[in-house]
Amino acid sequence: MSAILSILTLLALIYQLYLQRIHNEKSVKPLVQIDLTDNSERLIFLHVQNNGVGPFIAEKLLLFKDGQVYYNIKDCLSLSARDYQHVAISESVNKVIAPGAYLEVFSKQFDIKAADIEIDDLRRQLAAIKLKVEGRDIYDNKIAVERELTWFVRHHKHDQHE
Repeated sequence: MSAILSILTLLALIYQLYLQRIHNEKSVKPLVQIDLTDNSERLIFLHVQNNGVGPFIAEKLLLFKDGQVYYNIKDCLSLSARDYQHVAISESVNKVIAPGAYLEVFSKQFDIKAADIEIDDLRRQLAAIKLKVEGRDIYDNKIAVERELTWFVRHHKHDQHE
């Protein structure tokens, strides 16, 4: 009888450890999204935001434009890479995004003298891109998010129909 009780206790312990592991994975899960901003202060940016409670390890940035795949946003834009902030991710250089933090994929602050046509040109270039971010959590669970950047020309599409 004591042998059966010992086996049942051992099985209950193994099951409890399994439940604890599942709970631990869920309690440090990243929640990743792609945020876009185009505001009245003439700031345009593209961030990968981690709104979860665990770190996100970004392993790959994939940019799709005109049927081609790019790994760096500078290859998708006609602007000089010196004119804006950007980041690249490769297999040898992963980026860890802490909970509540973000990775700045692209950012451009136009000065007050910049012409609206210059800003609109950048919006059109960004709108032609789809961004996909691939990575993992600390338990090696794969995570991927993607977003079309057509949002950057949301006002221009409306203006064309009037």
